[in-house]
Amino acid sequence: MKKILPLLLLGGIILGGILSVVIGSVEIPLEYIFFPQKAPDYIKTILFDLRIPRTLMAILVGMMLASSGVVVQTVFQNPLADPYIIGIAASATFGSVIAFVLKMPDFMYGVLAFVTSLLSTFIIFKMSKNGNKMNVSTLLIIGIALSSFLGSFTSFAMYLIGEDSFKITMWMMGYLGNATWNKVFLLLPPLVFSLGYFFMNRNNLDALLSGDEEAHSLGVDVGKLKARILAVSALVVAFSVAFSGMIGFVGLIVPHTIRMITGPSNSRLIPNSALAGGFFLLICDTFGKTFLAPVEIPIGVVTSFFGAPFFLYLALKNKRGV
Repeated sequence: MKKILPLLLLGGIILGGILSVVIGSVEIPLEYIFFPQKAPDYIKTILFDLRIPRTLMAILVGMMLASSGVVVQTVFQNPLADPYIIGIAASATFGSVIAFVLKMPDFMYGVLAFVTSLLSTFIIFKMSKNGNKMNVSTLLIIGIALSSFLGSFTSFAMYLIGEDSFKITMWMMGYLGNATWNKVFLLLPPLVFSLGYFFMNRNNLDALLSGDEEAHSLGVDVGKLKARILAVSALVVAFSVAFSGMIGFVGLIVPHTIRMITGPSNSRLIPNSALAGGFFLLICDTFGKTFLAPVEIPIGVVTSFFGAPFFLYLALKNKRGV
C-alpha cells in the first residue's frame, strides 16, 4: 500500500480533475475535454477561463495546506497543531483584507498575508513554549485569542468597506470560484519552493519527532530549523489564504490520515500528504459546487463539516493519552 499510494493519489487527482471540469451548472461532454477544438466557443470559455483554473487551484491549495500541516505538527510536536486552528490563517486573512481595502494587485495580497502570518507565527511559537516543551493548552488558547483579536480588525474593515463586504464574506468562507490563470501561476512558486524545502529537511524533521534534545544531539540546529520551517509554512498558508480564503482542517485531516498509512517518516509523509491534500480539496470543491446546484456551498464549509468531528476525535484521543 505504501509503495502504490502515490500512484493511487495521482490517479485520483486525474479522475477527480476530469469530474470537476465536466460537472457543473453546464454539463460538458467528455469529448470536449479530450478534443476541445470541437467544442463551441461558449464551452471553450467555460473550460479554459473558469473550470480548469478552478480545478488546478483546488489541487494547488490543497497541496499547500496539507504539506504545511505536516511540518507545523512536527515543529510544535502536537497532533492538534494546524495553521487554521492556532491562528496563522487568521493573521493571513487580516493581511489580505488590508490589501483589499488598499486595492492592491493580486500578488500583494499574498505578500501582506505573508508578513502578518509570519509575525503571528513567531509570536505563537514563543508564547506557547515552556522551556523546551510546547504546552498544548497554551498553544490552542493563544491561537484562539489571536484569531479573535485579528478577526475584530477584519470585521471592522468589512464594516468600512460597506456594500462590497459581501465579497470578503464569501471569500472568508473559502471560495475558489474566483480562480484565474494569474492566481494559479502565482501559487506555483511558493508551492514548489515549500515542498522542495520541506523535503530537503525531511531527515531533520524526523529527528524532531524524538524531541528537541535528541535532535540537538544528532547535530540539528533546532532553533534555526524550526524558525525556517515555520517561516516557509507561513508563506504557504499566506498565499493559499490570499487567493482562496479560509479553508480549514485540510492540514489536520490529511496528514493524520496519511500518517496512519505510511507511518511518521517525513520522506513518505510530506509528498503523500501533498498529493492527498490536492485530491481531498478537489473532491470537496466538486461536492460544494454540485450538491445544491446551482447554489454553491463554500468549500470552507465542506472541509469544516469533515474537519470539526475529526478535530474533536483527536482532542479526546490526545486527552486520554492513547
